[in-house]
Amino acid sequence: MQGITSFYVMELLQRAKQLEQLGRDIIHMEIGEPDFPTPPAVLEAGRRFLKTGDVKYTPAAGLPQLRTAIADFYRQRHGIEVAAERIFITPGASGAFLLAFGISLNPGETVIMADPCYPCNENFVRLFDGDTQRVAVAADSSYQLDAGLIAGHWRETTKGVLIASPSNPTGTLISNEALQQAIRAVQDRGGCFYSDEIYHGLVYGAVADSALAFNDESFVINSFSKYFGMTGWRIGWLVVPEAFIPAAEKLAQNIFISAPTHSQHAALASFGAENLTELENRRLEFMRRRDFLYDNLLRLGFKVVCKPQGAFYLYADCSAFSNDSFQFAVDLLETEGVAVTPGKDFGYNHANSHIRFAYTASIDRMSAALTRMERFICR
Repeated sequence: MQGITSFYVMELLQRAKQLEQLGRDIIHMEIGEPDFPTPPAVLEAGRRFLKTGDVKYTPAAGLPQLRTAIADFYRQRHGIEVAAERIFITPGASGAFLLAFGISLNPGETVIMADPCYPCNENFVRLFDGDTQRVAVAADSSYQLDAGLIAGHWRETTKGVLIASPSNPTGTLISNEALQQAIRAVQDRGGCFYSDEIYHGLVYGAVADSALAFNDESFVINSFSKYFGMTGWRIGWLVVPEAFIPAAEKLAQNIFISAPTHSQHAALASFGAENLTELENRRLEFMRRRDFLYDNLLRLGFKVVCKPQGAFYLYADCSAFSNDSFQFAVDLLETEGVAVTPGKDFGYNHANSHIRFAYTASIDRMSAALTRMERFICR
């Protein structure tokens, strides 16, 4: 447990909650959670199921009709054929990561991942006595790993590579061509390719293909939390290569029993035409928020070298104001009531000069936050 790192933003969130209890108005731009409520169609499906009272375990791999619905979604949205038997329903994307690494990693093996990246990914690997190799990425690769970086950092102990697209914290995409080349670089070395696709659907003006379009042997992690807006329902999924189906079944039985049953039934409504229209409207709103925040952060003097193409984050260089982004975030919260995430949560690559802003607040709330930030910077 000493090797498991803290999630620093949770300390800031705890302090923000304390300040709110004292009557302070806090504008939250720190947590990667959409501010929209659960979509009405999903909520109603959940209510209908709960009224039956028959909330029992499902099979460990998940509700068969939900696995089939996800397979249909891949076919309709991406033109990809995925056997429902390869789809495992998990308690959020976190559960999918645990399942993926648990069935594929041996002790001492290494997973290559970008720096910056989502901090929990490294800890998921550590839980199975694996190691991670952080590779610094920059604007020239849109903060993404590419085939050249993978080849240059592959070691004897390397088991595979994790790529998140759209990524957290930068919101950048890997191009389909670069994704295909990265997968090939891993395949040529006999490794596992892990594709974090939990922000798929939240893409603006670009196309994000699933890794499954290029390699049927990829481990693909996805979730109902971000695009589908079901964060607290704790429901995600993992697509495994066919050879790993028995191992995934066995491990899921032991560590999950099953994902929450009511959440699985509610998630079935996610793929209805009415709900997909609602999700598209929300995607367009996130795009408007991105453009608003991007323009105004540049106006204030922040640097954003890659305008995000997906997710709901902006990773901004604050070195014009501070060389300690953690202290910057603490002071901004205490003096102006604006909560943001410091770069140290995402790795070591220029972490002290970066802040992650989540545009999961309305434009009106972000406008108020920008006014407060401008006052803070001037002071």
